[in-house]
Amino acid sequence: MDFRFSEDQLTLAEGVRDYLTGTHGPEVLRRLDEAGPRDPAIWQGLVDMGLTGLLVPEEHGGLGMGLVEAALIAAECGRACLAEPLVDTAFVGVPWLLSQGQTDGLADVVAGTRKLAPAHAINPWVADGEGEALVSVDPLRQLTARPATVSDDPHLLNLGALMSAAQLVGLADAMLHQAVEYAKIRTQFGQPIGAFQGIKHQLASCSVAIEFAKPVVWRAAAAMQDGLDSAAAHVSHAKLAASDAAMLTAETAIQVHGAMGYTYEVDLHFWMKRSWALCGAWGDRAFHLKRIDEAVLGGSLPIGPEHTFA
Repeated sequence: MDFRFSEDQLTLAEGVRDYLTGTHGPEVLRRLDEAGPRDPAIWQGLVDMGLTGLLVPEEHGGLGMGLVEAALIAAECGRACLAEPLVDTAFVGVPWLLSQGQTDGLADVVAGTRKLAPAHAINPWVADGEGEALVSVDPLRQLTARPATVSDDPHLLNLGALMSAAQLVGLADAMLHQAVEYAKIRTQFGQPIGAFQGIKHQLASCSVAIEFAKPVVWRAAAAMQDGLDSAAAHVSHAKLAASDAAMLTAETAIQVHGAMGYTYEVDLHFWMKRSWALCGAWGDRAFHLKRIDEAVLGGSLPIGPEHTFA
């Protein structure tokens, strides 16, 4: 069995990365933070790339791709700290509506004229919804109070947790890159701080955590896409691994930058705050750890080499 991504999948992800690198850099994040977190031009660019219709079936005007491709793109959204609600709309809201047999209005989602704000009982807020505005630790997230009636569908929860995990590995990648680049130019005792073993070991630990989290996230996406009974446990594993990697990398990147890491003047804080926000979204660490414990100890997710590729 070949577990590698196809050339088309990798090309798609690289194309999105190149586009976001050129249109959504730190200077854009600062502009959005000062003038407002939403920019119609940025949203239209995502629409023009076909990303709002990535998971919409072809008969409704979309690309008809799967959750694995969506997870790859969500990671790129995290890497760019994308402010626009592409992931919630196109990668969480759309597949959930499809699972409910609801196809009305999908053409509007593809066209970018309709955004979805999935509301689940596990979240005390709704992202980009309508209602009483709430304050988020992430200044580029628009949160509103949860309506009185929300869904408790576990499939919606799994979609939200999966795509949060995918964004977190992208966020962690970006924070590690920023820390490494800073360690190359910041000098102490006549040499870059990246030359010191203490810094090298911390950054290496982050890299290991991130690379170990990525296949867990891709595994969860494939399990969701294939409709496996074990998908929920795989999603919880992905959320845990990605959250731990992002939190470790955020902490390390702050330390590498010194006291400046917490300040507004350092671009890192945008990625750091998004990581903090997503780690608690769609189920916190305790929730997902409990789901894994119940799956393993309850026997629904047997462990061991004989079960790994079953």
